[in-house]
Amino acid sequence: MNVLIVGLGSMGKRRARLTARLRKDAKLFGVDKAESRRAEAKALGVEAFADLDEALAAAKPDAALVCTAPLSHAAIIDRLLDADVPVFTELNLVADGYAALTAKAREKGLALFLSSTMLYRAETQYIKREVQAFAKPVNYVYHIGQYLPDWHPWENYKNFFVGDRRTGGVREIFAIDLPWLVDAFGPVRHVYAERDKLSGLAIDYPDSCFAVLRHENGTKGVLAVDVVSPKAVRNFEVFGEGLHLFWEGNPRSLYRYDAEKKEKIAVDTYGSFEHDGRYSDNIVENAYVDELANFFDVLAGRAQPRWDFARDEAVLRLIDRIEEA
Repeated sequence: MNVLIVGLGSMGKRRARLTARLRKDAKLFGVDKAESRRAEAKALGVEAFADLDEALAAAKPDAALVCTAPLSHAAIIDRLLDADVPVFTELNLVADGYAALTAKAREKGLALFLSSTMLYRAETQYIKREVQAFAKPVNYVYHIGQYLPDWHPWENYKNFFVGDRRTGGVREIFAIDLPWLVDAFGPVRHVYAERDKLSGLAIDYPDSCFAVLRHENGTKGVLAVDVVSPKAVRNFEVFGEGLHLFWEGNPRSLYRYDAEKKEKIAVDTYGSFEHDGRYSDNIVENAYVDELANFFDVLAGRAQPRWDFARDEAVLRLIDRIEEA
């Protein structure tokens, strides 16, 4: 199986490494204009090119992974579909070309698979099961905070996509987490938001946001999202009469409250998990592996994707509403 990875930055190299582990039959090809990135990818066994058309001609790929900056995705995906290549794409953050791309993929019978890694976290799936089995009203409070300069310590935050207003850091956090929240609690009916700037970061968008969401089933959620927290945090709490769950974003921090014992009980959703030390402890590799496995199963006709462009467009519209509030 020939797999082409478009974009050989941190995420592209992660996808290359995990694909090689997951698919022993995969021959990896890559595209990136930066010579330094091509050299790093070659050390991972990736045959790297500077030009997409050259890579397509040499690789004749059976699948492609798009790991470039979000605003470049639509044009790259369109070129890959024209070459009859099924596509896995990282978060888009904007809905550019969604209608045309999904129509083209459908017409050609090609998979168009959209990343939504939080849907593959064992903790979020546990929360979803518990909430839906509970079947009574609940509310949740969720703070996701990170310090923007720490996202990619090896490069200046102004030099990659989070420095752009359309694909800023706060918007990306919403795009990462809203899919699993909508999956667990259902579509959102009403939104109220307050946004402002707390930091001296050189960005032209608010660096913090409080949003209150009213889901169609009556659930209320309070989200606090920021890119100024010195310590990366992901603090989630959902509660109702008879249910109380807590999660701090990493596999060892999921708890349920036992009302009879009057104590929090740890919930182990992973037999084992893998963490890349360059990132915060709330980022585990297992979900990235499971997501790629889902993509390859979709290509083999064994599974359906957990996320798609139609649901993602609804989430992006929701983020637009939050940003316009």
